[in-house]
Amino acid sequence: MGGISYNYKAANAEFSHRYLYPSVSRLLQNVPSGAVVMDAGCGNGSFLSLFQDRNWQLHGSDLSPTGIEIARKTFPNINFFLADGQTLYADFLKTVGPVDVVLSTEVIEHIYDPRGFLRNCYELLKPGGIIVLTTPYHGYLKNLLLALTGKMDRHFTVLWDHGHIKFWSRKTLTQALQETGFTNIEFAGSGRIPYVWSSMVLKAVKPI
Repeated sequence: MGGISYNYKAANAEFSHRYLYPSVSRLLQNVPSGAVVMDAGCGNGSFLSLFQDRNWQLHGSDLSPTGIEIARKTFPNINFFLADGQTLYADFLKTVGPVDVVLSTEVIEHIYDPRGFLRNCYELLKPGGIIVLTTPYHGYLKNLLLALTGKMDRHFTVLWDHGHIKFWSRKTLTQALQETGFTNIEFAGSGRIPYVWSSMVLKAVKPI
């Protein structure tokens, strides 16, 4: 995202998928068979592939040519294509049309224009469609523990190439979703113990 693409070398799953999948899966449990699902920022496709048993129409987009190449070879039953989530998915909307679900895991913290990204996700959705976002969790208790244990520099490191440039809290991500027009926002923590969660998962609805 933001004009810089990550270089993927394999189709392996991220460590975060272990704790993200149960939370995301629960928030998507009522999505019916045949639903059209877009993973915006799908990387190498490994997380989206976990939902191949749901009988959904799966699509994944990413800015990384290596990620998309690996995803296409590894998961041929899913439609993957190159796209920058900060730019409107005009071609996709013309050919496939709006979707029932937008999924985006651990992406929005890497994006220079998160409002633009959320607007594009909003435009992708059918009225009544849902978005499910995950991003690293930040809150008072977690930040205090990071400071007290001397891990603040490690957590907020500036030395990670293509790393995190936005650090979201439940309040700020909820505000960004509301500004975009989303409603019925649900929150779930994921990984570790409450209020020191590794990530948070937010679900929101595009009004009918």
